[in-house]
Amino acid sequence: MTDFANATPATVDVVKRERCYEGFYKLDRLHLRHELFAGGMSREINREVFVRHDAVCLLPYDPQRDEVVLLEQFRVGAMGKTDNPWLVELVAGLIDKAEVPEEVAHREAQEEAGLDIQALWPMTKYFPSPGGSNEFVHLFLGRCSTEGVGGLHGLEEEAEDIRVTVWAFEDALQAVRDGRIANAASIIALQWLALNRAEVRGLWS
Repeated sequence: MTDFANATPATVDVVKRERCYEGFYKLDRLHLRHELFAGGMSREINREVFVRHDAVCLLPYDPQRDEVVLLEQFRVGAMGKTDNPWLVELVAGLIDKAEVPEEVAHREAQEEAGLDIQALWPMTKYFPSPGGSNEFVHLFLGRCSTEGVGGLHGLEEEAEDIRVTVWAFEDALQAVRDGRIANAASIIALQWLALNRAEVRGLWS
């Protein structure tokens, strides 16, 4: 019997790459072969990939008040899948300039929520949908004060219409349990904070 447990494929042979669409986002079609777990190479297969900028998502957190800042805004991708396409989300932005993720986190906190972030805590990095997109997300916790935070924010030139609200951490976590918060970055960030909250409050308080 062949032992597949120690076989780690590593080879991908891209035969051809076609640009199918180019706008703010891009769509490519790849013709490729890849190494198989059982050894050898696959037949040539076609895969379409949604080419996106990498993203930064930030959960602003006040460790003294044990509160988080969350945003609400319209999301076209949620239409038809939910009764309300205005989703509760994190601060987020794309790395579309010569910036490092930390710079994007600070910039977007100001633009989307009027927040000054005092410190950043890297939570994790992940691929949200690697079966069809090359987007890579950098997820941060941001230390802030929630005093006086809230209201309407966003850049008019980017057609942003964002409502900013402050939540008790336990209320936000309950919203994950209830399904009221239904996007990956927010769920991951709030669950990460639930696991690491004592350490974060100990170091940031």
